[in-house]
Amino acid sequence: MASEFSGISTTNGETSITGVKFMLRALRYRNYRLFFLGQGVSLIGTWLTTTATSWLVLSLARGPMIVQVATVLGVVRFAGQIPMSAIAPMAGVLVDRWNRHVVLMVTQAFSMIQSAMLAILTFNHHINVPWIIGLSVFQGLINAFDAPARQAFVVEMVENREDLPNAIALNSSMFNGARLVGPAIGGVMIASLGEGVCFAIDAVSYLAVLIALAMMRLLPREAHPRPHGAWQELKEGFAYALGFAPVRALLLLTALISFTAAGIQTLLPIFADEVASKTNGATVFGFLGASIGIGSLAGAIYLASRRSIVGLGRVIAISAAVGGAAMVGFAATRSLPIMLITSAISGLAMIVTFAASNTLLQTIVEDDMRGRLMSLFIVAVMGAAPLGSLASGWLADRIGAPFTVILAGIASILGACLFLIKIPSLRALVTPIYIRKGILPEVATGLQAADRLNVTPET
Repeated sequence: MASEFSGISTTNGETSITGVKFMLRALRYRNYRLFFLGQGVSLIGTWLTTTATSWLVLSLARGPMIVQVATVLGVVRFAGQIPMSAIAPMAGVLVDRWNRHVVLMVTQAFSMIQSAMLAILTFNHHINVPWIIGLSVFQGLINAFDAPARQAFVVEMVENREDLPNAIALNSSMFNGARLVGPAIGGVMIASLGEGVCFAIDAVSYLAVLIALAMMRLLPREAHPRPHGAWQELKEGFAYALGFAPVRALLLLTALISFTAAGIQTLLPIFADEVASKTNGATVFGFLGASIGIGSLAGAIYLASRRSIVGLGRVIAISAAVGGAAMVGFAATRSLPIMLITSAISGLAMIVTFAASNTLLQTIVEDDMRGRLMSLFIVAVMGAAPLGSLASGWLADRIGAPFTVILAGIASILGACLFLIKIPSLRALVTPIYIRKGILPEVATGLQAADRLNVTPET
């Protein structure tokens, strides 16, 4: 088994970067640095919109014509995420064929239009649940192309493949840093200024990422021959994902965790409103969302600090189980401090599960299959979520939000245990790929030396 890097090495008398600089090593690439800064600003706006939309739906759903509030919350989240399941696989095929930089420019521009529409309708008092559902579907269609393009584009911004896991972890840090700041600011802004201001700020924030993309200097992308049509390539992507056990196991586990985690995310406004007494419910909702962001950011920082992919499979299993236990603890209490702690643990576990799975998948896949595999990963994460939102909303109106989240937590724990049992057999299939790609150079060197000596190295 390969050991992790020591963290300090010397080449030509110079000591390599360590500590914080090591954790930020992917930022040395100009294009990735631009992307990181621009996307970081935009994502804060995105979380403002996410927070404001959920609270606005809760307010609208309590009108005289609607009685099943949790179901309405689930339907809105379902509408925003279901396009991922429907078209993301084909979108991944197209992303492998198209210029990913151009795709991102287009998707970010359309996202800006969507947020501007929400702001205009809210300021004019024309906003309602059907409008929110329609605009959520529109954003979901955009995300079906944006998400696989963004995931696959990382490899074009980071020249050294050894820094790819760090770039993915920093992406998660950026996303969850915004998740920490956005909901907290959003809760206060909703209570004082209203949801429309959040939507307007989000629309403006997209300019940051558009400017960053426009400033990039990209090398010509390596062309891959396309002997088959798009439909054949789609089938090849599915065959690869379903036929290779490590990829299949990772996708199934992330889909399960996404399905179960959707319960707590969908029903969070209801929990916030129930525990709010003297405090405004929107503010409590913002703080609970921010606590999830704190945990998620901590998880992303942990992954960025790792010096090797060795052991990530076990980390994924443990984090999925911890996340399930945190959901059970969250739903079983009505103490706001305990809810803040358990929601933070839940956020940490979710991001470690998703980001570590992303890292393993990115390091396994070949470049010409990357867009397709990332689209299937997005389907697993974002495609299972709308089904979880719909199911949790429907179930919560019948057995209550706490019991719904507890059941989701138990399912997460069971799935994590099953994945943990399968890790040894999955590792045996992945190790040769890592050796061939030079990701485990120590193992590769040992095997080459053993081959020359005609002996078997110890494992």
